[in-house]
Parts: sequence; structure tokens; C-alpha cells
Amino acid sequence: MVKLDQGLETGVRVAQVRTGSGLAFSVLTDRGMSISDAEYKGAPIGWKSQTGDVGPAFFDPRGRGWLKGFFGGFLTTCGMAWAGAPCVDQGEELGLHGRAAFLPAENVTASGGWEGDDYMIRVEGEVREASVFGPNLLLQRRIETSLGSNKFAIHDTVTNEGWSKAPLMMLYHFNIGFPLLDKEARFVSTSVRYIPRDAEARKGHEDFDRFDKPQPDYREKVYFHDVAVDEKGFAYAGIVNEAFSGGKGLGVSIRYRKDQLIRLIEWKMIGEGEYVVGVEPANCLVLGRDKEREWGTLEHLAPGESKVVQIEVSVLDGLDEVSRFSETISRVVSDRRPSPVNDIEEFVLGGK
Repeated sequence: MVKLDQGLETGVRVAQVRTGSGLAFSVLTDRGMSISDAEYKGAPIGWKSQTGDVGPAFFDPRGRGWLKGFFGGFLTTCGMAWAGAPCVDQGEELGLHGRAAFLPAENVTASGGWEGDDYMIRVEGEVREASVFGPNLLLQRRIETSLGSNKFAIHDTVTNEGWSKAPLMMLYHFNIGFPLLDKEARFVSTSVRYIPRDAEARKGHEDFDRFDKPQPDYREKVYFHDVAVDEKGFAYAGIVNEAFSGGKGLGVSIRYRKDQLIRLIEWKMIGEGEYVVGVEPANCLVLGRDKEREWGTLEHLAPGESKVVQIEVSVLDGLDEVSRFSETISRVVSDRRPSPVNDIEEFVLGGK
């Protein structure tokens, strides 16, 4: 464990993980157990914004103030009581993407030890979102990998420790940047249907899975995906780049259960200075908690109830691993491209 000591990052605790395979990442225990820097064999696989790893005391809950501390990183946790666009829900003003990414963890441990033939590495902590007359949600997170591995797993349990039912919105904001992201990269997933979020995303929507070099004055495009699953209930998404490092190939894959996270959001932001694609499994869309309530899709936890989320992240090292991942997706969707949907109500209620 280390502690940052410059500027707005001062005091932020960091657990640094290296597996020995070339995979290295930093867990910000004071930022909701999110993951900041991540690299593979010296190449960044995540994206870092200009804000840096801002300390939790600088959280601005108003409107889009969340962006002032959006470090990006490899994973930003959004939620827990709400996520998505600012809105007013039942008289409560809610800012962008919730409090989870600005909450310091407690009971933090970073450990390693032999379990049979495997040396297991774990970072664990608890993050609580609570208020008087409001929710009392406890996130228990374990990030786990092993010596020599090029993958890691996220094990989350969110428990309602309050006395009333509480809304639950969880979005896992994985951010992929340069050099993995470039004009040769592709977004791949088991998507079967998708819908652009707005008029801007509808422009050139058929190229939702393709990218370009950084564009001047680019405006973000967001796509909502409905994903198919394999025989075990797993959905898949990621970014692959067969041309990486002169054709050696590299990618990042995300494997998760659709019965835990029903939605997949793609954030395409290929602007100059902000060149990133977000791959975001979630139990909600990003149009606001009021919209989820209106649609009848807002998830709740009863008092004492828990929700478990498990996500596996892998670095795809070389063309063979990229190809195997692409073949896995092809088997699930039978090589069919996802079909566009024009009406948000049809997308949301048709995929329930």
C-alpha cells in the first residue's frame, strides 16, 4: 500500500498489484475500490483523465460536478443508490453517476499467499453509502488474481443494511485508451440489439464498433446494447486490436453474468485529448433513476438483502488469444451483427 502526496491526490491510498506476467494495476482504496492505472507489459490498457486520482473530499455532487474528479482509470465504480444522468427522482436531486467512486473504503486488506500450486493475490475492502433518512448500502469488494496471471476477478456483494427497501444502480465503467485503442481497434461483444442514446449517437451509428484517430471537436456517442449469453449465462464484451505492436495483437475482455448485470453501455469518445471507449456492464441504463422508476426497471434491495456481482477481466496477449475470444463471441451470436432499435421503450421493455 502507498499513499499519494501531491495536489488534489494528497492522501489517497493505493494498493499496487503486479502479477509477474506483465499485468499491473492500482486499486484506489479511497475511491470506492476502483482501479486507476493499469498496464500490460509496459503498455497502458486503461485511460487516465486530466483530473488525476482526486481525493474523495473534492467530490462535487451537483449536476455534472462528478466529472471534476472522474480520473477514468481502468475501472470507475458508479452507483450505488443511483447512477447515470443527473435527474430529480421523487423530489430528490441526483447528480451524475452517484457517490460510490468517491467513497473511501474501510477494513482494507492487501494480501498474498499460496493456495495449493497457486499464489493468490487479493485486495479487499468495504465501501458504505449511507445517510440519515436515506439508504444504508454496504459494498464488499474483493479483487483477486494470481502469480503469473494475465487476468483478474472482481467479486462484489452489495447489502442493504437499512430498514427500508433501497434502490440499487450499479455500473462498472471500464475505460480503454491508447495504445490499445486506436483506429485499428474494434469493440466486440455478444450484443444482439443496440440503440443510440441520442441524435448525436445516431450519426454513423452503424460504425459503433469501429474507431478512428483522435478527432477534433468530437462529441461523445453512447450506445445501449442488449446482449446474448452462452450456455452458462455469461455475456462477453471487450476491445481487440489485431494490429497492435506491428501485428502482434492485444485485447481486453470482460466476462459477466447477464442475470446480475442486464445492461451493457458503450461510451465512444474519440476526441483529441479525451480518447477513450467505455465498456460498461450495468443493471441500469444511464438516462437517470427517474427513468428507471418510470419504466419499472429500477432494482431494489429489501432490508437485509444482498446482490452479488462477479466480473472476470482478461488481457488477450497476441493474435491467438484475440482470435479465441472472437470465436467465443461468434459462437454465442452465430456471427450475426446486432440489429439497431429505434425506440427506447421497445429496447427497454422488450429486453426485460
